[in-house]
Amino acid sequence: MGSGSTGSGGGERRWWLNRTAVVVVWITASVAILVGLHWYSRVVSIRKAEEGLVSMCEERARMLQDQFAVSVNHVHALAILVSTFHYQKHPAALDQDTFAEYTAGTAFERPLLNGVAYAQRVVHAERENFENQQGWMIKTMKREPSPVQDEYAPVIFSQETVSYIESIDMMSGEEDRENIIKARTTGKAVLTRPFRLLKSNHLGVVLTFPVYRADLSGDATSQERVEATAGYLGGAFDVESLVENLLRQLAGNQDILVNVYDVTNISNPLIMYGPQLPDDFVSLSHISMLDFGDPFRKHQMVCRYSKKPPIPLSAITTPSGVFVICMLTGYILYAAWSRYDNVKEDCRKMEELKKQAEAADVAKSQFLATVSHEIRTPMNGVLGMLDMLLDTTLNSTQKDYAQTAQVCGKALISLINEVLDRAKIEAGKLELESVAFDLRSILDDVISLFSAKSREKGIELAVYVSSRVPEFLLGDPGRFRQIITNLVGNSIKFTERGHIFVQVHLAAHSNQATDAVIEEGLIGHENEACVMSTNLAFNTLSGFEAADSRNSWENFKLLLSNEASMCTSQSKMPYENDSSQVTLIVIVEDTGIGIPLHAQERVFTPFMQADSSTSRNYGGTGIGLSISKCLVELMGGQINFVSRPHIGSTFTFTAVLQRCQIRTNGDTKRPPHCFLPTCFKGVKAILIDRRPVRGAVTKYHLQRLGVKAEVVSNIDLAVSALSGKNGSFISGYGKEPCILLIENDSLCSKEVICLHNQLLEQQRTGSIPEVPKVILLANSESDKTNGVDMVDSVIVKPLRTSTVAACFQQVLGFAQYPSQEKPNGSAFLCSLLVGKNILVVDDNKVNLRVAAGTLKKYGAKVECVESGKDALSLLQLPHKFDACFMDIQMPEMDGFEATRQIRLMESKTNEEAQNGGTLVEENSSRIEWHLPILAMTADVIQATYEECIKCGMDGYVSKPFEESQLYQAVAKFLVSDS
Repeated sequence: MGSGSTGSGGGERRWWLNRTAVVVVWITASVAILVGLHWYSRVVSIRKAEEGLVSMCEERARMLQDQFAVSVNHVHALAILVSTFHYQKHPAALDQDTFAEYTAGTAFERPLLNGVAYAQRVVHAERENFENQQGWMIKTMKREPSPVQDEYAPVIFSQETVSYIESIDMMSGEEDRENIIKARTTGKAVLTRPFRLLKSNHLGVVLTFPVYRADLSGDATSQERVEATAGYLGGAFDVESLVENLLRQLAGNQDILVNVYDVTNISNPLIMYGPQLPDDFVSLSHISMLDFGDPFRKHQMVCRYSKKPPIPLSAITTPSGVFVICMLTGYILYAAWSRYDNVKEDCRKMEELKKQAEAADVAKSQFLATVSHEIRTPMNGVLGMLDMLLDTTLNSTQKDYAQTAQVCGKALISLINEVLDRAKIEAGKLELESVAFDLRSILDDVISLFSAKSREKGIELAVYVSSRVPEFLLGDPGRFRQIITNLVGNSIKFTERGHIFVQVHLAAHSNQATDAVIEEGLIGHENEACVMSTNLAFNTLSGFEAADSRNSWENFKLLLSNEASMCTSQSKMPYENDSSQVTLIVIVEDTGIGIPLHAQERVFTPFMQADSSTSRNYGGTGIGLSISKCLVELMGGQINFVSRPHIGSTFTFTAVLQRCQIRTNGDTKRPPHCFLPTCFKGVKAILIDRRPVRGAVTKYHLQRLGVKAEVVSNIDLAVSALSGKNGSFISGYGKEPCILLIENDSLCSKEVICLHNQLLEQQRTGSIPEVPKVILLANSESDKTNGVDMVDSVIVKPLRTSTVAACFQQVLGFAQYPSQEKPNGSAFLCSLLVGKNILVVDDNKVNLRVAAGTLKKYGAKVECVESGKDALSLLQLPHKFDACFMDIQMPEMDGFEATRQIRLMESKTNEEAQNGGTLVEENSSRIEWHLPILAMTADVIQATYEECIKCGMDGYVSKPFEESQLYQAVAKFLVSDS
C-alpha cells in the first residue's frame, strides 16, 4: 500500500515537473520571440530611417550642386561678356558704370553670389600707366599701396554690393594669388577655402574665373593660357545663406541637421555650413559628395537626424501582440492539456460510476424482485384465503368483513404493480404486446369495474365508441385498459355529481382531433375565458357543465351524423380503409372538482398530488397519471387535459394501433362475455330521454345488439312513434318485438302511470297490436322504485351491452344469455381444468393451499410438492400430469433449474423416439413429451419473465392469480373435454 502510494506520488510529481518544464520553455520561447521581433522591427525602422536620410541628403546635395553650377555658368557668361566688350571692342564698350548697372540688373540670375568683380591683369611694367589711366593707386588687402611685384590683379569693375574692393590687388593675398594662378592655368573656376565675408560675416568662398583676350582651343597649354589671360572675374559665394535658402524650400528640414565641409585636407575638414557638433553626438548620418567644378578642392555634405529616431509603435505593439498571442496560445494549450487530463480522469471516474450504476441497477432489479416476491407471497396467501373464505357460508357481517379485507389487499397489490411499472419505465424495460383485442369489451370491463362506485355516488358513467372504430385491433390490451382505468378511476374519485363520459373516435375522422390539438403544455387555465360557457342549461350527458366546451352536443351530433352517412353510403364497414394503422382519440370527461390552476403544471409528475389535502381526502399516490402518460407515449400518442376548478376535467389522449382482420370468434381466444348474442336483430326499441347525449349513448349499446332504436324526448312522441305516426320506423312492429325504454329522470311516477294507461288505450283501439315491454333505466338502486309496478324490468346504470342483452333476453323470453356473475369465465375454466392432473410446486405451504384450492374449485386434480427436487422425482417420464405450476424462488433447487432439468429429460426422450427407439410408455398417445410449465411467482419484473422463457417455461402467472389471468395462461395449452 505504501509503495503504491509512493509510486503514484512520484508519477504525479514527474507529471507536474514535465508540465512545469514545458511551461518554462514556452515562456522562454515567447520572450525570445518578443525580443527577436522587437530587434527586427528596430532594424527595419533604422533601415527605413537611413533610406529616408540618404534620400533627403542626396536630394539636398543635388539641388545645392545644381544651383552652384548655374551660378558658375552665369559667372562664366559674364567673363565672356567682359572679354568681348572690353578687350575685343576698340574702343572698349565696357566701363565701371556699365558693369555695375549690368550686374545689378542681372543679380537675380546669381542668387548665390553676394557680388561679382573684375580684376585686370597688370604687369609691373604697365603699373604706372595703368594707375594713371584709372586715377587711383593699386592697394593691398589691407588697403595699403601694393609693393612692387611681377604682376598685379587690381579690381577695375565691381558690382555695387562689393564696390569696396575696387583698386584692391587680388594677388596681394596668398590664397587669392594661388587661386588666380590655378584658374588661368586650367581655364576653370577655382574656389578659395571658406572664410568670413567682410560685410555679412557669413562663411563663404570666392570663385575665380579667368578672362582671356581671345578664344583658346580646348587643348591650349598652360603657358598659352597664361599669356592670353586678360584678367580675372571673381564672385563671393555666401554659403550659409545659400544652404539656408535651399533647406527652407524643402520639407523635413527640422528633422535633419546639414553640414557642408571643405575636405580638401581630409585630416582637417573646414566647415562651410552648419553647427559645430560635439564629439559625443551620435546619430545616423550620411555623406554626399559635392562637385562645385573646382578640380583642386573637394566638398561634401553631411546629413544627420536632429534627434535620435524614435522607436516605432509597431516595434512595440507587434512583438507585444505576438507575445500575448503566444501566451494565450500557451494558456489554451495548457488548459486543453489540463482539460484532456481532467476529461480522462472524469472518463475513468464515469466508467467506475457506470459500473457502479450498472451494479446498482442490477441490485435495484434484484431488490424489486425480492420486495415484490416478499410482499406478494404473503398477499397471495391473504387474498387466496379470503377468496376461499368467501366461497363458504358466511353471515352478512362476516361476508362484509372478508370483502373489505379483500378490497384492501387488491388495492395494495395494485399499488405494488404501479410502483413496479414506474420502475420498468424508468429502466426502459417496459415493452408493449401486440395481440388482437376487442376495444369495446375492454371499455365494458372498465365500466363494470367502477359501476358499484358510480351507483353509490349517483353519477352517470357511460362509454361511447364510434362505429368507425374497428371491432378488433392489434395492440396491448392490458396497457390500454390500464390507461383507461387510471383516468376513469381518477374521475370516479374526484366526482361527486354529474357524469363521467368516455368517448373513443378515429382521430382522422373526428373534429375532436383538430379542435383538441394535443400540444405539450396545453392546459385548462390558458385562455380560460374563451371556453367558459354562457348557457344556463348544459346539453351534456348529465346536464352539468363540462370543462372542455369543445366536446359539446353540437360536435357530438356532427360525429353521429357523419357516422350515419358513412354507414348508408358505403357497403363495407365504416371503419374499413386501406391504412394499416389506426389512430384513436380517447376522451374522458368528468364534472368533478377539477384541478387547481397552480397544480396543473405538475399533473403528470410522479408522486405529485394537487395539494396535501388531496391525498388525505381522496387517497392515491399520484403515480397513475405519470404511468398513463408514459404508456400513451409508448403507444405513439400524446396526452393532454383541460381542467377548470369546480367545473371538471377532460383528459384526451391518442394511441396508434394496428388493424386486425379477425371476424369470427374462432380467430381469437376470448372469455365468453366478449361475445354478444345475435338474437336481437329485428327488435325495435323506443327510448324516452330528454338528454340527447345520453340518448345517443343508450342507442349505441342497442345498436351493438342489432336493435333498431329511436330516441324521443317525451310521452307524446313515444306514443306517436308506437302508433306509426310521423314516419316512425316502428310502424307495423307487431311482427317483431318492441321495447320501450324510459330514462328514470325523464318521467315522474305519475307520467309513467299515464303512459301505461295510454298504451292500454292504444291497444284497445287497435292502434298497436300489444303493449310493448317497458324497461326503466335507473342511476342507482334507490331509483328503481319510480313506477316499478308499471315496468317489466329495471336496468341500473352504468349501461353495458352485455347487461342490456341479459335484460332483453329475460323480458322477451329469449334463450338465456350466459350469466355475468363471473365475468372471467368460470364455466370455461371448469371445462378446461376439470379432470386435469396439475402439479403445483411451491415452498410456501400457504401458497400451496391457495393454489390447490383455486385449481380444485375448477375441477382439477392437484398434487403439491415443496421443492424442485420433489417435482423432478414426480415428473420422471412417463408421468400423468397435464400441466405444472412452479414457483421460482425455492431452496435447494429453484424453479429455473428444475425446469431446465425437466426440459433436458424430455429432450433426451424425444430424441431417442425420433432415432427409432421406443417410447417410454408404450401405450402413450403422445408423439413427443412437453409438459406445460407455468411460472407461479410473486416476482413480476421483466427480467424475471425473460429468464422464465429462457429456461424453458411456457408462461407466467403472477401471485395472486385471478380467473382471467388463469384462463389466459391455461387456454394456450389445455383443451376442453366438453
